[in-house]
Amino acid sequence: MTKIKSIQELGEALRAARKRLGLTQPRLALAAGVGVRFIVELESGKPTVRLDSVMRVIEALGGEINLSGLAISAKGESSRAA
Repeated sequence: MTKIKSIQELGEALRAARKRLGLTQPRLALAAGVGVRFIVELESGKPTVRLDSVMRVIEALGGEINLSGLAISAKGESSRAA
């Protein structure tokens, strides 16, 4: 598992995964249903609030996101007080 602590690290990890799979940026964009420009910006570490698009790219690469270090109850709700 790769630990990601910044958008730059996320972009680097996604670029490495894309290259390992032999995908071009346009091919990944097509598979993920996003534009090539989004892939370029994501891989370069540009901050984005389009999390749904990021999730589609990760899914197209065969990945998933695992969270650790969060206090989560059995019901999936945060057990920390708001």
